[in-house]
Amino acid sequence: MAGTKAGGEAAAKTNKKKYGADFYAKIGAKGGRLGRTGGFAANRDLARLAGAKGGRISRRTKKTEE
Repeated sequence: MAGTKAGGEAAAKTNKKKYGADFYAKIGAKGGRLGRTGGFAANRDLARLAGAKGGRISRRTKKTEE
């Protein structure tokens, strides 16, 4: 049954029985606390500057006009 909807429901039932009804809430909260996102999402100006810098030092060859 692995990989099927029925198998997933059975696994969820087993996990809740073994570890408590709030099992999925707890593992979700752990993941949220461990998240290290932010970075450019938090500072759009910094993202713009970094993108401009990367564009200037691009390794792509320039198209030559013939």
